[in-house]
Amino acid sequence: MPSTSNQSPFYHRPAELLQQLIRFDTTNPPGNEAECISYIHYLLTEAGLQATILARDPMRPNLVARLKGQRNAPALLLQGHVDVVTTEHQQWQHPPFAGTAADGYIWGRGTLDMKGGVAMMLAAFLRAKAEDLPVSGDVVLTIVSDEEVASEYGARYLIENHADLFKGVRYALGEIGGFTMHIGGRKFYPIMVAEKQGCLVKATVRGPGGHGSLPFHGGAMAKLGKLLQRLDQHRLPVHIPTVTRLMTEAMAANLPTPIGSLLRQLLDPTLTDSILDQLGPQGAFFDPILHNTVNATIVHGGEKSNVIPSKIVLEMDGRILPGYGSNDLMTELRQLAGDDVEIDVKPAEPAPAEPDMALFDILGDILREADPDGVPVPFLLPAVTDARFFTQLGIQTYGFLPMSLPEGFDFSQTIHAANERIPIAAIDFGTNAIYEVLQRFGK
Repeated sequence: MPSTSNQSPFYHRPAELLQQLIRFDTTNPPGNEAECISYIHYLLTEAGLQATILARDPMRPNLVARLKGQRNAPALLLQGHVDVVTTEHQQWQHPPFAGTAADGYIWGRGTLDMKGGVAMMLAAFLRAKAEDLPVSGDVVLTIVSDEEVASEYGARYLIENHADLFKGVRYALGEIGGFTMHIGGRKFYPIMVAEKQGCLVKATVRGPGGHGSLPFHGGAMAKLGKLLQRLDQHRLPVHIPTVTRLMTEAMAANLPTPIGSLLRQLLDPTLTDSILDQLGPQGAFFDPILHNTVNATIVHGGEKSNVIPSKIVLEMDGRILPGYGSNDLMTELRQLAGDDVEIDVKPAEPAPAEPDMALFDILGDILREADPDGVPVPFLLPAVTDARFFTQLGIQTYGFLPMSLPEGFDFSQTIHAANERIPIAAIDFGTNAIYEVLQRFGK
């Protein structure tokens, strides 16, 4: 068990708490989150809190703790995960599981996704207990395993087997959002209020097979090549979800010409794609929240180098916007791929068409007070998180792990990458913001 020094309590030192969490190698697969979860359990029980460990597999446990409130407001969920993605084939400036403090940052796998967020939540939770904060509703801290793969041992397991632990919860804080994003000389804080649905897409192409010594034209390989080229050269149709519109309008209103004008034109479907091209690298942020998307990831086909395959299956990662479903994505892909490609889309997890925005103003006010130069905006996450499981219990998750990041620090290019790191000041910033939520929620 890592030591807890006899200095001020951990809730005053969230950066050190993060260092301790990083030192547990919870790379998933295989995960092995048990020691890390046990350590968090130890901290909570030492603080006088009751915490329950629940597991489908003893090496892949989850933890649920509850801070009792005055019961005059719904319960608030703080949910996060401690498993991390691999560091294989990456070259790091500092060892990825050492939790090194250097150059004003904590370095290590999980600093951004999402042990940094867990450290913020845990520190705020422990502080609320230590200071006897009169929270309006119960605060439920849930730390899970297995988010980075399939959540079978984590959030999915909990909501399918222990949904009663979340009774009375209406809102949650989780990943990903609240980090600084710089555009056009202005600072924005995107708060995630919705996310796309993920699904598996399979495209099958067929053609004549035969001996590899004979020339074949128009076979399965050629059809696959044409399909990949179409996917590379064309976007699927433009859609303007409510969250994307709200975010884009808020950004445009706070930006000077010409960037503000360009963003407004993104909301005209006849201009969207051409404006995305004009925006260059910044267009990559808006592109996936204006389209359903697929990316080719795995090819199955062929058995021997001298046998021309008659069937090839292409697996693709599909992402669907709120308000749309698997059938919509299938229709769009068939129009792009043509009649000689068989398309199959696995049904996506159910998701609400529109988010519940009732907590957004409180979160935005907290960020504006902490950083008057920042502009909070609602954000549609193009990826998926464990929020999709808690949604099934009627819980609206806000991605709210606030991080005031320096200009030039690219969150999207640092998360999951070599040299993942977080400014120490950003950890304190986020911890204080989450504590403010606990103070104000339900008041």
